[in-house]
Amino acid sequence: MKIIPVITALLVLAVLYMVVFERDQLQAFSGAEPTTEEQAATLAATAESVPQEPASDAVGVVAMHSVAQTIDSAVILRGRTEAARQVTVAAETSGLVVSEPLRKGAFVNAGDTVCRLDPGTREASLAEARARLAEAEGRVPEAEAGVLEANARVAEAEINLNAAQKLSEDGFASETRRVSAEAAMEGATAGVQRARSAVASARAGIEAAQAAVATAEREIDRLTIVAPFSGLLETDTAELGTLMQPGTPCATIIQLNEIKLVGFVPEADVSKVNVGAMAGARLTSGEEVRGRVTFRSRSADELTRTFRVEVTVANDDLAISDGQTAEILIASDGRTAHLVAQSSLTLDDDGVLGVRIVGEGNIARFMPVTLLRDTSEGVWVTGLPEMVDIITVGQEFVVDGVAVAPTFTEAKG
Repeated sequence: MKIIPVITALLVLAVLYMVVFERDQLQAFSGAEPTTEEQAATLAATAESVPQEPASDAVGVVAMHSVAQTIDSAVILRGRTEAARQVTVAAETSGLVVSEPLRKGAFVNAGDTVCRLDPGTREASLAEARARLAEAEGRVPEAEAGVLEANARVAEAEINLNAAQKLSEDGFASETRRVSAEAAMEGATAGVQRARSAVASARAGIEAAQAAVATAEREIDRLTIVAPFSGLLETDTAELGTLMQPGTPCATIIQLNEIKLVGFVPEADVSKVNVGAMAGARLTSGEEVRGRVTFRSRSADELTRTFRVEVTVANDDLAISDGQTAEILIASDGRTAHLVAQSSLTLDDDGVLGVRIVGEGNIARFMPVTLLRDTSEGVWVTGLPEMVDIITVGQEFVVDGVAVAPTFTEAKG
């Protein structure tokens, strides 16, 4: 409080006292004529124009009338870009590399050769396997002919046995002849079994020879290592003359014509993220991209308790690289919220974030809020009534139950 206005007010009060209550003595002292009613009114108006202390104990604050608005809510994540597919192609057999190397950054199509190995003696092994197959296939007709011959012998033995049995019953042949015919029949039947076994063995030989041929052909196919899909070489292919063993890397290929934005959403927001929802991202380069959520993990990370979310975006020009940092925004259902200045936020004695409002009877009250989104115009918060008077200046100088004298300003919108 300044001293000059106080002295001025005291002087004016003294003058008014002399004018109103001691007017006669004042006039006698000054020798002036009695003061008229008009003059008294002029003096009273002069006294009213002098600044005086407010009679009320209310604290002056600045507030605004705020009405809740429906906004498009969004889940904001920090994440990174990730190639749609990445694979390290490796050798499945041993051999020396005989192909010229391709340099990293080169584009390869699906099926293109990235490494070729020296065949060595594999061609000879294939020729040998094919020869054994032809030999096995030649044994089958011979075995089948043996079956026909054995069947003929069975038929002949059966005729001889029937004749011997008939003659023996009529007494025209000895028992020895009948027994001999039965033995011949058994021998012919055994011959059929042996012939059929020979056929089965010949066919098994064919299958074994075919398997040997397939193995030799597959071994030759493994000499050529091809790209499983179209993409960019992330590493040089194996150098000419390199000795490759099964599992030795030939090259790493990544696919970038589609790229994934990977982020991890906390437990509190996982229910707001749905597969198929629209999403966008801002990369560190300033580029903005759009896509849709294609995956949301159903299992939380054991350490962070967050859920993996993937957004797929187009990248036909290959401008986006693997591993870039991205700020991801995933669209969610709209919510009602209030837009307030960050400076309006305060903390209560327990450290709870909120705002102070002008309650009924111009009494200050604290109300906790939840932050939804931070924008250049302010922050969107929830947890307040549909209509509320928020203290924007002076909230730090009042507590719950303190009377306030608010001056209202236009709300943000």
